[in-house]
Amino acid sequence: MYSAEALVMKTPSRFKALLPFVALLAAITATVQAAPPEARWPDFRGPRGDGRGPAEVHLPVTWSETQHVRWKVPIHGRAWSSPVVWGNQVWLTTATEDGKRMSALCVDRATGRILLDREVFSNADPEPLGLGQEGNTYASPSPVIEAGRVYLHFGTYGTACLDTHTFATLWQRRDLNCTHSVGPGSSPVLFRDRLILTLDGTDHQYLVALDTKTGKTLWKTDRSANWTVGDPRDRTPQHEQKKAFSTPLLTEWQGRPLLISSGAKATYAYDPTNGRELWKVAYKGFSNGSRPVAGHGMAFINTGYHRAELWAVKLGGQGDVTRSHVAWSYTRNVPLNPSPVLIGDHLYLLNHGGILTCLDAKTGVEVWKERLPGTYTASPLYAGGYFYCFGERGQAAVLKPGPQLQKVAENQLGEGCMASPAVAGDSLVIRTRTHLYCLN
Repeated sequence: MYSAEALVMKTPSRFKALLPFVALLAAITATVQAAPPEARWPDFRGPRGDGRGPAEVHLPVTWSETQHVRWKVPIHGRAWSSPVVWGNQVWLTTATEDGKRMSALCVDRATGRILLDREVFSNADPEPLGLGQEGNTYASPSPVIEAGRVYLHFGTYGTACLDTHTFATLWQRRDLNCTHSVGPGSSPVLFRDRLILTLDGTDHQYLVALDTKTGKTLWKTDRSANWTVGDPRDRTPQHEQKKAFSTPLLTEWQGRPLLISSGAKATYAYDPTNGRELWKVAYKGFSNGSRPVAGHGMAFINTGYHRAELWAVKLGGQGDVTRSHVAWSYTRNVPLNPSPVLIGDHLYLLNHGGILTCLDAKTGVEVWKERLPGTYTASPLYAGGYFYCFGERGQAAVLKPGPQLQKVAENQLGEGCMASPAVAGDSLVIRTRTHLYCLN
């Protein structure tokens, strides 16, 4: 590459008048190339809702309580909702352990200073989470955020929209109800001017789209599953087999938007503009927590409890496509809660016991399998070329995905993760059981 002086010497005289403009253009280009990646993680699984972050970020691969911690702040209450990021704001929700008070928090991304800590909803008599339900809380659904507005959802207990500049409450809804049985889980998604909520309870099961500006209902669609389908060996009461906790995925098929939503007994494809059901695929499972992902003309879905299976379902079709559109299925060590990650031709599954499986996404053939230390509820993350798995006991594995697994690092924080991580520029934002961390 020529220096500036050499460029002047080699440039014909009739073009030398343009050199200042060339230099200005080069300076602008260099500035753009050197600019840090934009801090936007609007959904609990990132910009595309699939656990994949930007490729150009430079995230840490090693850390501890004293290494690469930009800040660490305590978060009151008990909640498994994930943080979301927009610019210099990190938003998250929390609740008291008894579910009587539900709050929103906004944290300064640069310093960790809490900008807002406000009770959003109070409940006189919330339904019990149930015996042995350490895996859920009253604030498990994650927020979703866009320019100027953040949407906070607590399932049947209420949904609120806040202005991210003034922190004013713009609207609330508390009339969209169901019986969760063991607490809420499905997070909201944004589609254009619609906020789409999923309420799969033991009594009512439906999706509803609200106008983001007013909170008014634009459409509501009931689930159409055949509730009598089940495993005769399953002694779970039939009403309990109607609940689910999965968050829908927005994708496209043949240039049209498509909402893929897993519920009890079936996964559905809806038109998100009007809520019309396009097709569904039926199974026996329920209590789904894993979110679908899509690619290669297929949706990869989880059939849920008791024994989860991973199905690859071809997009398209009409009505019940169970017999015609299931391309392949995988039945070993499929996670109930952590969502899969699709990277190129490989699909990665991490189950609660720490078994990480790599499948050929087109065929379902197992490529490799590895056991990671610990147990896992948070969904894995792929960004900056690395694959991150955050465990319930504070352990975190950093890997290089591909046809052969490459282990990069094993890290440890004092508290474990139930919430999925977020990417904010070149930083990781991690919610543990008691704190919010920024690692870089």
